[in-house]
Amino acid sequence: MAAVYIDTSVLGRLLLGEPGAQAIEEALSEYDEHVSSRVLRLELRRLGLRNDRLALADRLIADVALLPLDESRLRAAETIPPAGGASLDSLHLAAAVELAEADLLDTVMTHDKRLAEGARHHGLTVLAPA
Repeated sequence: MAAVYIDTSVLGRLLLGEPGAQAIEEALSEYDEHVSSRVLRLELRRLGLRNDRLALADRLIADVALLPLDESRLRAAETIPPAGGASLDSLHLAAAVELAEADLLDTVMTHDKRLAEGARHHGLTVLAPA
């Protein structure tokens, strides 16, 4: 089963109808499973709320398996390298690395440069459809 970790920069482009949305949809269709951290729900719903697209945000999130923010994931995010990553990105990165270490993840899909750098730092494949 092919799985892809997606962050908010990916679904945010779909939510806002930004350029590259079709390429993202096509890339997502190549994977059997879409996974993310519970952070995705928080970020995407806030973005949807600011742009009067909350219902669309909920539809986009519906097909994503969300990992809860438990104590072990929060602790891992506190110190995960590289040190230059933003706080919410570190939560995404810690979740993706955890899944990859369990052989449950094939790719990280993101348009966030710092998250992409962090994923590559940990040997993960990064995809940024445009």
